[in-house]
Amino acid sequence: MTTTTLTRRPARARTPGTPAARARHTRLLHWIAVHAVAVAAALFFLLPFVFVFLTSVMTDDQAMSGELWPHEWNWSNYAAVFTTPGFLDWWRNSLLYAGLGTLFTVCSAIPVAYALARFRFRGRRTAMLLVISTMMLPPQVVVIPMYLVWAQQLHLTGSIWPLVVPMAFGDAYSIFLLRQFLLTIPQEYLESAKVDGCGELRTLLRIVVPMARPGIAAIALFQFFFCWNDYFGPQIYTAQNPAAWTLSYGLESFKSAHSVNWNLTMAATMLVMTPVIVVFFFAQKAFVEGVTLTGVKG
Repeated sequence: MTTTTLTRRPARARTPGTPAARARHTRLLHWIAVHAVAVAAALFFLLPFVFVFLTSVMTDDQAMSGELWPHEWNWSNYAAVFTTPGFLDWWRNSLLYAGLGTLFTVCSAIPVAYALARFRFRGRRTAMLLVISTMMLPPQVVVIPMYLVWAQQLHLTGSIWPLVVPMAFGDAYSIFLLRQFLLTIPQEYLESAKVDGCGELRTLLRIVVPMARPGIAAIALFQFFFCWNDYFGPQIYTAQNPAAWTLSYGLESFKSAHSVNWNLTMAATMLVMTPVIVVFFFAQKAFVEGVTLTGVKG
């Protein structure tokens, strides 16, 4: 009896030319291409901040000399900025302006946006059109009569109150953005609250406000950034009183006072930018969610 020995052929190894290998190669190239574009875009936006930071820790002789890396790290530049006369006052005024302005804007925008989104009354569309039309009116158009009111009638020029108080009467953009967000809240929640005996005010505070936190966070961040970076308003109302300047306006004077000390100017710029970056870093999730959920309904 003859036995036949069967030998098993070894499996053929996959070569780069096989469909599976080509698919993996394509996915790898796609991943590199996508991330390369993302890294390039990130560097494009990040390099100015890196340049400002590196210049802020250079010596006076090296700053703006064409050398990109500091020979020695002079952290004392930041201490010198804080000892500049008036800088701490500008910092305090900016925090007061941005904090109170954001608080007043949010508190005034919520009830108006709720009324325009949920109440049914004659002239509701006309009121909404009037709110939107005020967004098209540049502030330079009304700056002269407003300045005369604050200067001659109220005698508050030379302080930040002409900048803060008007925000207690509403902001058109914040009202519009929050109104669009409130339209996305299902009507059933509000009807259930009314069945349980909640009035309009209690429904607004207990139901609408907690559900509208992303939208409220969005308008709060927008207003905080606007107040912190505002240059036109402080220039008009606080120019005659250096003790009432904000950082945005005082930084220009700081640059003039240290026209050759670019390291100190860049250190002051970093201190001005840092609060905005920190606030956005911790609130970016609510900010993005609030912006993306608006405009679903009209």
